[in-house]
Amino acid sequence: MSGVPAGPGGHGFSRRGWLLFGAMCLLWGVPYLLISVVVESFSPPAMVAGRTLIAAILLLPFAIRSGAIKAAWKHWPWVLAFGLVEMAGPFFLLGHAEQSLPSGLTGLLVATVPLFAALIALGGGDRGVLSPARLIGLLVGFVGVGVVVAGPGLTGGKVDLLAAGEVLLVAVLYATAPFIVARKLGHVPSIGTITLALLFIGILYLPIALLTQHQVPTVPSIAALIALGVICTAIAFLAFFALIKEVGPVRAPLFTYVNPVIAIVLGAIVLAEPLTPGLLVGFPLVIIGCWFAGTGGRLRPRAAVDETAVELTAEPVPPAEANTRAPAVPPEVRTPDGSPSTE
Repeated sequence: MSGVPAGPGGHGFSRRGWLLFGAMCLLWGVPYLLISVVVESFSPPAMVAGRTLIAAILLLPFAIRSGAIKAAWKHWPWVLAFGLVEMAGPFFLLGHAEQSLPSGLTGLLVATVPLFAALIALGGGDRGVLSPARLIGLLVGFVGVGVVVAGPGLTGGKVDLLAAGEVLLVAVLYATAPFIVARKLGHVPSIGTITLALLFIGILYLPIALLTQHQVPTVPSIAALIALGVICTAIAFLAFFALIKEVGPVRAPLFTYVNPVIAIVLGAIVLAEPLTPGLLVGFPLVIIGCWFAGTGGRLRPRAAVDETAVELTAEPVPPAEANTRAPAVPPEVRTPDGSPSTE
């Protein structure tokens, strides 16, 4: 460990914190590439069923041993609601969209989560979103999305607007899910909520998967699905819990701004996806807009930022870890304020 203090009250990352941070940048930047490979021979419902069941089976022993699954079961209707908003809808929509969208573009559009989170927070009464820096961030971010998706002469080809709309809907869902956690599941252990939600969604999608899977999956698709479930879901959640414990829930989600870079670079290198002028122009606008909309331009958000901000990422994210041992947060400050919170 380095001599730099870590955790919610520290002023820097420890060496372990930086290692976990780098791991999360990769773990939730890679899924877009893997999804693109999976849907080459798996139907989107089959991908969702496989991914969630693989991750649930791996996490279940940890959740049972800690007693977290029992605690989560007492609130199963809200756990199911969380799973539907955070996993069932987004996982399917991403799989369907990536049948026609490049993985890098998908990753960039999902990175708009903080923009929608800021708007949702404003609708919930958070007037901090009206600060000049954050308003400018919202404007710049949505201009960037417009340039990427529909900028005339800049996109380097025709963008499937329906698929792009599906990905933006995913961003809205990811921005909405934290409200369920904050208001109904904040006292439930994170790993219990995540494991039970994964199990619910996997069982829900399994019969749909059997009905929609009409071809024999290829070896690359099977390998990508296993990696998606094991590495980018089960292991990623455990690593994220560790990151929250190490550096605190305020700074842990900063990897959100690195994920699209990973997605775009991997898409270009591995899948030979084009780096169009629209992508090159819109990418920095989206990232800069998200940063200012979510943080007001601060590297370290105000201490009052709610722990549920960790939900607002480009990949499905668990609620803030229950064992951080931080003082209880009053309900009136537990709604996300648009700060950066993930595929």
